[in-house]
Amino acid sequence: MSGLPLLGSTAAWSGGVIGHRAECLLAPNPSPMTLDGTNTWILAEPGARACIVVDPGPDDNAHLDALLARLAERDLTVALTVLTHGHIDHSESARHWHELTGAPVRALDPEHRHGGEGLADGDVVSVEGLELHVVATPGHSGDSVSLVVPAEGLILTGDTVLGRGTTVVAWPDGDLGAYLNSLDLLRARAESVAAQRLLPGHGPVLEDPIGVIDGYVEHRRARLDQVRQAMAAGARTAEEVVDAVYDDIPEAVRPAAIMSAQAQVDFLNAGG
Repeated sequence: MSGLPLLGSTAAWSGGVIGHRAECLLAPNPSPMTLDGTNTWILAEPGARACIVVDPGPDDNAHLDALLARLAERDLTVALTVLTHGHIDHSESARHWHELTGAPVRALDPEHRHGGEGLADGDVVSVEGLELHVVATPGHSGDSVSLVVPAEGLILTGDTVLGRGTTVVAWPDGDLGAYLNSLDLLRARAESVAAQRLLPGHGPVLEDPIGVIDGYVEHRRARLDQVRQAMAAGARTAEEVVDAVYDDIPEAVRPAAIMSAQAQVDFLNAGG
């Protein structure tokens, strides 16, 4: 589960090598919610023989076989797999991937850990010189994390920021107040590491991290104003808010819009 088609580029995305330390293999699960598909990231220090895989994605044999083949081409072994969060389009294959590679799978949520320890905010994961800094960014889901590669100014955002569109706050696990706080935290981290690119869980790489995050915040605040107006005019349920505010979305993403609307209604009713 990822986002709504409200913001950003419409350019197609097919993955590929990004900079010196990252490569994306796109999972074959495109949809209105997952955009071009789930981005599975291979992270490795230049010249290293071991790597970190982030979000192996759906349990699709063709995707996992393609991932193994690409690792073999690059003469890389998997030292560790990390999940940005536990939604099925990112984590479904985690157990199978662990069985195929023997590499532990680390996640914030214990339910999604396989053969290894968990993740926590502030952890630093290191594989053959590659450092990955873990930042808890709840909001889209309660277990969402972002991953910073300081050496190259990269931030892997999972579904906290998407390459296209805006993120669903997946109520009831998702929380809008937490999400807004996470955007502020992510912006501060982007400034502190002079971030050059955001590597999202879906959609293309984003080259202006600060500008993108500022755009996300501005969009959320504007949408909240619209929801306030709808509620003042009599909308009480998330469905009524969607009818009043989200009149430009395809029917296929209406359930996701209702989740986001419920998160906004709860946020406003709590004084946000």
